Amino acid sequence: MDVSCKGKVLVTGGGGYFGFRLGKELASEGMTVILLDVNKPLWDIPDGAIFLQSDIRDYSSLHKVCEGVDCIFHTASYGMSGPEQLRKEQVESVNVGGTNNVINVCKERGIPRLVYTSTINVVFAGKPIVDGDEASVPYVPGDLHIDHYSRTKAVAERMVLSANGSSVKGGGKLETCVLRPCGIYGPGERRHLHRVMMNVERRLFSFRFGDPAARMNWVHVDNLVLAHKLAAEALTKKKGCIASGQAYFINDGLSVNLFEWLTPLFEKLGYSRPSITLPVSLVYSAGRFHLLLQVRNITVSHTFKIDKARQELGYCPQPYSLADSVEHYLKIRQSRDTPISLSLPSVRQLAERGILLLLMGLGLVLLIIYGILS
Repeated sequence: MDVSCKGKVLVTGGGGYFGFRLGKELASEGMTVILLDVNKPLWDIPDGAIFLQSDIRDYSSLHKVCEGVDCIFHTASYGMSGPEQLRKEQVESVNVGGTNNVINVCKERGIPRLVYTSTINVVFAGKPIVDGDEASVPYVPGDLHIDHYSRTKAVAERMVLSANGSSVKGGGKLETCVLRPCGIYGPGERRHLHRVMMNVERRLFSFRFGDPAARMNWVHVDNLVLAHKLAAEALTKKKGCIASGQAYFINDGLSVNLFEWLTPLFEKLGYSRPSITLPVSLVYSAGRFHLLLQVRNITVSHTFKIDKARQELGYCPQPYSLADSVEHYLKIRQSRDTPISLSLPSVRQLAERGILLLLMGLGLVLLIIYGILS
Protein backbone atom coordinates (compact mmCIF):
# COMPACT_ATOMS: atom_id res chain seq x y z
CA MET A 1 0.00 0.00 0.00
CA ASP A 2 1.19 3.52 -0.75
CA VAL A 3 3.03 5.14 2.14
CA SER A 4 0.49 7.97 2.20
CA CYS A 5 -2.12 5.46 3.31
CA LYS A 6 -0.18 4.19 6.31
CA GLY A 7 -1.72 4.95 9.67
CA LYS A 8 -4.34 3.39 11.91
CA VAL A 9 -7.11 1.33 10.33
CA LEU A 10 -10.11 -0.61 11.59
CA VAL A 11 -11.29 -3.86 10.02
CA THR A 12 -14.83 -4.81 11.02
CA GLY A 13 -15.36 -8.54 10.76
CA GLY A 14 -11.67 -8.86 11.54
CA GLY A 15 -12.16 -12.22 13.19
CA GLY A 16 -13.44 -13.81 9.99
CA TYR A 17 -11.46 -15.42 7.21
CA PHE A 18 -11.24 -12.49 4.83
CA GLY A 19 -11.20 -9.71 7.43
CA PHE A 20 -8.34 -11.37 9.27
CA ARG A 21 -6.33 -11.91 6.08
CA LEU A 22 -6.82 -8.27 5.15
CA GLY A 23 -5.80 -7.06 8.60
CA LYS A 24 -2.75 -9.30 8.65
CA GLU A 25 -1.56 -7.95 5.31
CA LEU A 26 -2.10 -4.33 6.36
CA ALA A 27 -0.21 -4.92 9.61
CA SER A 28 2.69 -6.47 7.68
CA GLU A 29 2.99 -3.20 5.75
CA GLY A 30 3.47 -1.12 8.88
CA MET A 31 -0.05 -0.01 9.69
CA THR A 32 -1.64 -0.17 13.12
CA VAL A 33 -4.63 -2.47 12.69
CA ILE A 34 -7.68 -3.00 14.88
CA LEU A 35 -9.48 -6.27 14.19
CA LEU A 36 -13.06 -5.91 15.45
CA ASP A 37 -15.45 -8.85 15.62
CA VAL A 38 -17.95 -10.60 17.88
CA ASN A 39 -16.02 -13.82 17.35
CA LYS A 40 -12.37 -14.38 18.16
CA PRO A 41 -10.07 -15.23 15.24
CA LEU A 42 -8.94 -18.82 14.82
CA TRP A 43 -5.43 -17.62 14.11
CA ASP A 44 -2.69 -15.87 16.10
CA ILE A 45 -2.95 -12.09 16.10
CA PRO A 46 -0.11 -10.71 13.95
CA ASP A 47 2.39 -8.11 15.09
CA GLY A 48 1.04 -4.62 14.54
CA ALA A 49 -2.58 -5.67 15.10
CA ILE A 50 -4.88 -5.92 18.10
CA PHE A 51 -8.15 -7.80 18.39
CA LEU A 52 -11.16 -6.28 20.10
CA GLN A 53 -14.25 -8.40 20.72
CA SER A 54 -17.21 -6.14 20.10
CA ASP A 55 -20.36 -5.78 18.01
CA ILE A 56 -20.77 -3.09 15.33
CA ARG A 57 -24.34 -2.70 16.57
CA ASP A 58 -22.92 -1.26 19.82
CA TYR A 59 -22.42 2.35 18.75
CA SER A 60 -20.70 3.61 21.88
CA SER A 61 -18.14 0.79 21.77
CA LEU A 62 -17.53 1.30 18.06
CA HIS A 63 -17.10 5.05 18.57
CA LYS A 64 -14.59 4.45 21.34
CA VAL A 65 -12.32 2.08 19.40
CA CYS A 66 -12.25 4.36 16.35
CA GLU A 67 -10.23 7.10 18.01
CA GLY A 68 -7.35 8.01 15.70
CA VAL A 69 -8.51 5.73 12.88
CA ASP A 70 -8.11 7.15 9.37
CA CYS A 71 -9.67 4.34 7.32
CA ILE A 72 -12.34 1.71 7.99
CA PHE A 73 -12.60 -1.51 6.03
CA HIS A 74 -16.15 -2.65 6.71
CA THR A 75 -16.21 -6.40 6.00
CA ALA A 76 -18.58 -7.51 8.79
CA SER A 77 -21.92 -9.02 7.80
CA TYR A 78 -24.38 -11.69 8.88
CA GLY A 79 -26.67 -14.21 7.20
CA MET A 80 -24.69 -15.23 4.15
CA SER A 81 -25.34 -18.96 4.38
CA GLY A 82 -26.86 -21.75 6.42
CA PRO A 83 -29.70 -21.44 8.94
CA GLU A 84 -28.58 -17.92 9.89
CA GLN A 85 -30.12 -16.77 6.58
CA LEU A 86 -33.55 -17.20 8.15
CA ARG A 87 -32.86 -14.94 11.14
CA LYS A 88 -34.34 -11.89 9.47
CA GLU A 89 -34.13 -9.45 12.37
CA GLN A 90 -30.51 -10.25 13.13
CA VAL A 91 -29.53 -10.06 9.46
CA GLU A 92 -31.19 -6.65 9.26
CA SER A 93 -29.68 -5.32 12.49
CA VAL A 94 -26.12 -6.30 11.56
CA ASN A 95 -26.05 -5.56 7.85
CA VAL A 96 -28.14 -2.38 7.87
CA GLY A 97 -28.01 -1.13 11.46
CA GLY A 98 -24.34 -1.98 11.86
CA THR A 99 -23.44 -0.25 8.60
CA ASN A 100 -25.36 2.83 9.68
CA ASN A 101 -23.27 2.89 12.86
CA VAL A 102 -20.04 2.60 10.87
CA ILE A 103 -21.03 5.55 8.66
CA ASN A 104 -22.01 7.70 11.63
CA VAL A 105 -18.78 6.89 13.46
CA CYS A 106 -16.82 7.98 10.39
CA LYS A 107 -18.59 11.33 10.52
CA GLU A 108 -18.24 11.78 14.28
CA ARG A 109 -14.63 10.66 14.46
CA GLY A 110 -13.53 12.56 11.34
CA ILE A 111 -12.53 9.35 9.55
CA PRO A 112 -12.02 10.29 5.89
CA ARG A 113 -12.16 6.86 4.18
CA LEU A 114 -14.56 3.93 4.21
CA VAL A 115 -14.21 0.81 2.04
CA TYR A 116 -17.27 -1.45 2.13
CA THR A 117 -17.20 -5.15 1.24
CA SER A 118 -20.46 -5.84 -0.57
CA THR A 119 -21.46 -8.79 -2.80
CA ILE A 120 -22.51 -9.55 -6.35
CA ASN A 121 -25.86 -10.55 -4.87
CA VAL A 122 -26.92 -6.91 -4.81
CA VAL A 123 -27.42 -7.24 -8.58
CA PHE A 124 -27.93 -11.01 -8.97
CA ALA A 125 -31.13 -12.78 -7.90
CA GLY A 126 -31.30 -15.81 -10.20
CA LYS A 127 -31.60 -14.27 -13.66
CA PRO A 128 -28.62 -14.85 -16.00
CA ILE A 129 -25.98 -12.13 -16.21
CA VAL A 130 -23.12 -12.52 -18.69
CA ASP A 131 -20.14 -10.18 -18.46
CA GLY A 132 -22.11 -7.63 -16.47
CA ASP A 133 -20.47 -4.34 -15.54
CA GLU A 134 -21.13 -1.61 -13.03
CA ALA A 135 -22.84 0.68 -15.55
CA SER A 136 -25.19 -1.83 -17.16
CA VAL A 137 -26.29 -4.09 -14.29
CA PRO A 138 -28.86 -2.44 -11.98
CA TYR A 139 -29.70 -3.28 -8.39
CA VAL A 140 -32.21 -6.07 -7.89
CA PRO A 141 -35.49 -4.45 -6.77
CA GLY A 142 -35.88 -4.90 -3.02
CA ASP A 143 -39.03 -7.01 -3.27
CA LEU A 144 -37.39 -9.44 -5.72
CA HIS A 145 -34.60 -10.58 -3.43
CA ILE A 146 -35.39 -14.06 -2.13
CA ASP A 147 -33.04 -13.90 0.86
CA HIS A 148 -32.56 -11.31 3.59
CA TYR A 149 -28.77 -11.25 3.27
CA SER A 150 -28.76 -10.05 -0.36
CA ARG A 151 -31.51 -7.51 0.26
CA THR A 152 -29.83 -6.01 3.31
CA LYS A 153 -26.42 -5.92 1.63
CA ALA A 154 -27.98 -3.92 -1.21
CA VAL A 155 -29.52 -1.49 1.28
CA ALA A 156 -26.20 -1.13 3.10
CA GLU A 157 -24.26 -0.64 -0.13
CA ARG A 158 -26.54 2.21 -1.14
CA MET A 159 -26.13 3.78 2.30
CA VAL A 160 -22.35 3.71 1.98
CA LEU A 161 -22.38 5.22 -1.50
CA SER A 162 -24.90 7.88 -0.45
CA ALA A 163 -22.61 8.84 2.44
CA ASN A 164 -19.80 9.69 0.02
CA GLY A 165 -18.99 13.38 0.22
CA SER A 166 -20.55 13.82 3.67
CA SER A 167 -18.90 16.32 6.00
CA VAL A 168 -16.88 14.82 8.84
CA LYS A 169 -16.08 16.32 12.23
CA GLY A 170 -13.00 18.48 12.17
CA GLY A 171 -13.39 19.39 8.52
CA GLY A 172 -13.02 17.48 5.31
CA LYS A 173 -15.26 14.94 3.64
CA LEU A 174 -15.95 11.24 3.85
CA GLU A 175 -14.77 9.30 0.78
CA THR A 176 -16.45 5.92 0.33
CA CYS A 177 -16.39 3.09 -2.17
CA VAL A 178 -17.82 -0.40 -2.51
CA LEU A 179 -16.28 -3.70 -3.65
CA ARG A 180 -18.52 -6.50 -4.92
CA PRO A 181 -16.71 -9.84 -4.66
CA CYS A 182 -18.08 -13.22 -5.69
CA GLY A 183 -17.35 -16.47 -3.84
CA ILE A 184 -14.03 -16.41 -1.98
CA TYR A 185 -11.56 -19.28 -1.94
CA GLY A 186 -8.01 -19.72 -0.66
CA PRO A 187 -5.94 -21.65 1.88
CA GLY A 188 -7.81 -21.94 5.16
CA GLU A 189 -11.14 -20.73 3.76
CA ARG A 190 -13.93 -22.55 5.57
CA ARG A 191 -17.28 -21.16 4.52
CA HIS A 192 -17.45 -21.74 0.77
CA LEU A 193 -15.07 -24.68 0.39
CA HIS A 194 -16.46 -26.43 3.47
CA ARG A 195 -20.02 -26.05 2.14
CA VAL A 196 -19.02 -27.41 -1.26
CA MET A 197 -17.16 -30.25 0.46
CA MET A 198 -20.22 -31.19 2.49
CA ASN A 199 -22.40 -31.17 -0.62
CA VAL A 200 -19.93 -33.44 -2.38
CA GLU A 201 -19.96 -35.81 0.60
CA ARG A 202 -23.78 -35.73 0.63
CA ARG A 203 -23.72 -36.68 -3.05
CA LEU A 204 -25.37 -33.43 -4.14
CA PHE A 205 -22.71 -33.29 -6.83
CA SER A 206 -23.11 -36.96 -7.81
CA PHE A 207 -25.01 -35.58 -10.78
CA ARG A 208 -24.75 -32.45 -12.83
CA PHE A 209 -27.79 -30.24 -12.91
CA GLY A 210 -28.90 -27.00 -14.50
CA ASP A 211 -27.45 -25.42 -17.62
CA PRO A 212 -24.23 -27.33 -18.48
CA ALA A 213 -22.85 -24.08 -19.92
CA ALA A 214 -23.56 -22.02 -16.78
CA ARG A 215 -20.52 -20.03 -15.66
CA MET A 216 -19.60 -17.96 -12.63
CA ASN A 217 -16.65 -16.13 -11.08
CA TRP A 218 -14.55 -16.76 -7.99
CA VAL A 219 -11.94 -14.65 -6.25
CA HIS A 220 -8.85 -15.80 -4.38
CA VAL A 221 -8.54 -14.23 -0.95
CA ASP A 222 -5.20 -12.63 -1.81
CA ASN A 223 -6.69 -10.96 -4.87
CA LEU A 224 -9.54 -9.63 -2.75
CA VAL A 225 -7.06 -8.29 -0.19
CA LEU A 226 -5.19 -6.57 -3.01
CA ALA A 227 -8.42 -4.98 -4.28
CA HIS A 228 -9.20 -3.54 -0.83
CA LYS A 229 -5.73 -2.07 -0.44
CA LEU A 230 -5.98 -0.44 -3.86
CA ALA A 231 -9.47 0.86 -3.11
CA ALA A 232 -8.25 2.55 0.08
CA GLU A 233 -5.45 4.20 -1.88
CA ALA A 234 -7.91 5.32 -4.55
CA LEU A 235 -9.86 7.25 -1.91
CA THR A 236 -6.89 9.51 -1.17
CA LYS A 237 -6.20 12.94 -2.66
CA LYS A 238 -2.91 11.61 -3.99
CA LYS A 239 -4.94 9.31 -6.25
CA GLY A 240 -7.46 12.03 -7.05
CA CYS A 241 -10.11 10.25 -4.95
CA ILE A 242 -10.93 8.38 -8.15
CA ALA A 243 -12.83 5.64 -6.30
CA SER A 244 -15.07 8.03 -4.35
CA GLY A 245 -18.72 7.05 -4.64
CA GLN A 246 -17.89 4.11 -6.90
CA ALA A 247 -18.70 0.37 -6.88
CA TYR A 248 -16.43 -2.28 -8.35
CA PHE A 249 -16.90 -5.95 -9.25
CA ILE A 250 -13.94 -7.99 -8.01
CA ASN A 251 -12.97 -11.48 -9.15
CA ASP A 252 -10.01 -13.43 -10.55
CA GLY A 253 -10.77 -12.26 -14.08
CA LEU A 254 -11.95 -15.72 -15.13
CA SER A 255 -15.36 -17.30 -15.62
CA VAL A 256 -15.69 -21.00 -14.90
CA ASN A 257 -18.25 -23.77 -14.86
CA LEU A 258 -18.50 -24.90 -11.26
CA PHE A 259 -18.40 -28.62 -12.01
CA GLU A 260 -15.29 -28.19 -14.15
CA TRP A 261 -13.66 -25.87 -11.61
CA LEU A 262 -14.25 -28.40 -8.82
CA THR A 263 -12.36 -31.16 -10.63
CA PRO A 264 -9.39 -30.97 -8.20
CA LEU A 265 -11.82 -31.47 -5.31
CA PHE A 266 -13.48 -34.50 -6.90
CA GLU A 267 -10.10 -36.02 -7.63
CA LYS A 268 -8.73 -35.44 -4.11
CA LEU A 269 -11.83 -37.03 -2.56
CA GLY A 270 -11.64 -40.01 -4.89
CA TYR A 271 -14.88 -39.24 -6.74
CA SER A 272 -15.31 -39.23 -10.49
CA ARG A 273 -16.50 -36.00 -12.05
CA PRO A 274 -20.32 -36.09 -12.43
CA SER A 275 -21.43 -37.01 -15.93
CA ILE A 276 -25.21 -37.51 -15.60
CA THR A 277 -27.32 -34.38 -15.87
CA LEU A 278 -30.63 -34.12 -14.00
CA PRO A 279 -33.42 -31.54 -14.32
CA VAL A 280 -32.81 -28.85 -11.73
CA SER A 281 -36.44 -29.17 -10.55
CA LEU A 282 -35.58 -32.52 -8.96
CA VAL A 283 -32.75 -30.96 -6.98
CA TYR A 284 -34.96 -28.06 -5.88
CA SER A 285 -37.66 -30.46 -4.69
CA ALA A 286 -35.26 -32.13 -2.26
CA GLY A 287 -33.71 -28.99 -0.80
CA ARG A 288 -34.21 -26.70 2.14
CA PHE A 289 -34.17 -22.93 1.78
CA HIS A 290 -30.44 -22.34 2.17
CA LEU A 291 -29.72 -25.26 -0.18
CA LEU A 292 -32.02 -23.80 -2.81
CA LEU A 293 -29.99 -20.60 -2.84
CA GLN A 294 -26.83 -22.59 -3.46
CA VAL A 295 -28.48 -24.47 -6.31
CA ARG A 296 -29.66 -21.19 -7.83
CA ASN A 297 -26.11 -19.85 -7.80
CA ILE A 298 -24.77 -22.98 -9.45
CA THR A 299 -27.31 -23.41 -12.22
CA VAL A 300 -27.51 -19.89 -13.65
CA SER A 301 -24.71 -18.00 -15.40
CA HIS A 302 -23.66 -14.86 -13.57
CA THR A 303 -20.33 -13.40 -14.62
CA PHE A 304 -18.95 -9.89 -14.22
CA LYS A 305 -16.24 -7.82 -15.86
CA ILE A 306 -13.49 -6.27 -13.76
CA ASP A 307 -12.43 -3.68 -16.36
CA LYS A 308 -13.44 -0.77 -14.14
CA ALA A 309 -11.36 -2.05 -11.22
CA ARG A 310 -8.42 -2.62 -13.54
CA GLN A 311 -8.60 0.88 -14.99
CA GLU A 312 -9.43 2.96 -11.91
CA LEU A 313 -7.86 0.96 -9.07
CA GLY A 314 -4.97 -0.60 -10.95
CA TYR A 315 -6.32 -4.01 -9.93
CA CYS A 316 -4.42 -6.84 -11.61
CA PRO A 317 -5.47 -10.22 -10.15
CA GLN A 318 -2.83 -12.90 -9.87
CA PRO A 319 -3.47 -16.48 -11.08
CA TYR A 320 -4.26 -19.06 -8.40
CA SER A 321 -5.33 -22.70 -8.42
CA LEU A 322 -8.18 -24.25 -6.44
CA ALA A 323 -6.03 -27.36 -6.10
CA ASP A 324 -3.75 -25.60 -3.61
CA SER A 325 -6.71 -24.60 -1.43
CA VAL A 326 -8.18 -28.12 -1.58
CA GLU A 327 -4.85 -29.64 -0.53
CA HIS A 328 -4.61 -27.25 2.43
CA TYR A 329 -8.23 -27.91 3.44
CA LEU A 330 -7.83 -31.69 3.37
CA LYS A 331 -4.70 -31.53 5.49
CA ILE A 332 -6.62 -29.58 8.12
CA ARG A 333 -9.56 -31.99 7.98
CA GLN A 334 -7.37 -35.07 8.23
CA SER A 335 -5.48 -33.64 11.21
CA ARG A 336 -8.65 -33.55 13.29
CA ASP A 337 -9.89 -36.35 15.51
CA THR A 338 -12.28 -37.64 12.85
CA PRO A 339 -10.66 -37.94 9.42
CA ILE A 340 -12.79 -37.03 6.45
CA SER A 341 -12.71 -40.58 5.10
CA LEU A 342 -14.18 -41.90 8.36
CA SER A 343 -16.70 -39.16 9.15
CA LEU A 344 -20.14 -40.59 9.86
CA PRO A 345 -23.27 -38.83 8.59
CA SER A 346 -26.05 -38.08 11.00
CA VAL A 347 -29.44 -39.78 10.76
CA ARG A 348 -30.84 -36.55 9.35
CA GLN A 349 -28.12 -36.41 6.70
CA LEU A 350 -28.78 -40.04 5.77
CA ALA A 351 -32.48 -39.31 5.43
CA GLU A 352 -31.79 -36.27 3.26
CA ARG A 353 -29.47 -38.29 1.05
CA GLY A 354 -32.06 -41.03 0.74
CA ILE A 355 -34.81 -38.59 -0.23
CA LEU A 356 -32.56 -36.84 -2.73
CA LEU A 357 -31.39 -40.08 -4.33
CA LEU A 358 -34.97 -41.40 -4.40
CA LEU A 359 -36.17 -38.28 -6.19
CA MET A 360 -33.29 -38.49 -8.61
CA GLY A 361 -34.03 -42.14 -9.25
CA LEU A 362 -37.71 -41.43 -9.86
CA GLY A 363 -36.72 -38.63 -12.19
CA LEU A 364 -34.53 -40.95 -14.22
CA VAL A 365 -37.35 -43.51 -14.45
CA LEU A 366 -39.75 -40.83 -15.65
CA LEU A 367 -37.26 -39.66 -18.24
CA ILE A 368 -36.82 -43.21 -19.51
CA ILE A 369 -40.59 -43.79 -19.66
CA TYR A 370 -41.06 -40.49 -21.44
CA GLY A 371 -38.39 -41.49 -23.97
CA ILE A 372 -40.09 -44.83 -24.65
CA LEU A 373 -43.55 -43.31 -25.10
CA SER A 374 -42.48 -40.34 -27.21
